[in-house]
Amino acid sequence: MAGFAVSEKKQKDLAERMQKLGLKEADLEERFVRSQGPGGQHVNKTSTCVVLRHLPTGLTVRCQRERSQSLNRFLARRLLADKLDQMLNREKSEEQQRQEKIRRQKRRRSRRAKARMLDEKHHQSKKKQLRSYRPEPE
Repeated sequence: MAGFAVSEKKQKDLAERMQKLGLKEADLEERFVRSQGPGGQHVNKTSTCVVLRHLPTGLTVRCQRERSQSLNRFLARRLLADKLDQMLNREKSEEQQRQEKIRRQKRRRSRRAKARMLDEKHHQSKKKQLRSYRPEPE
């Protein structure tokens, strides 16, 4: 994988993830086109938008998030890995696991769970009250 405008650790992590998914650089078709939207004259003059296509699956990703072409190349590969991961492991993809975790965190607690939590809090507060030092009045 070519050097990108990111840290070595991020490049290694991406390379490992791509290898784990069976995503090879030789299977990628990369094109550069002009970006659109904010970025001013720089975006209008240079081809910073990256269009990445995985030939075996036909998945296509377009990335124009940053003004730097090098950074967009890295981000496009990461997006492609995410898409491929979702396609291959529908039930176990990282994105779905993250969404499920958030859903569980936001879910309301049952009455019994709330009661148990409050009992534990009362128990802790009583322990702390017993620890406090109170001199006897004279």
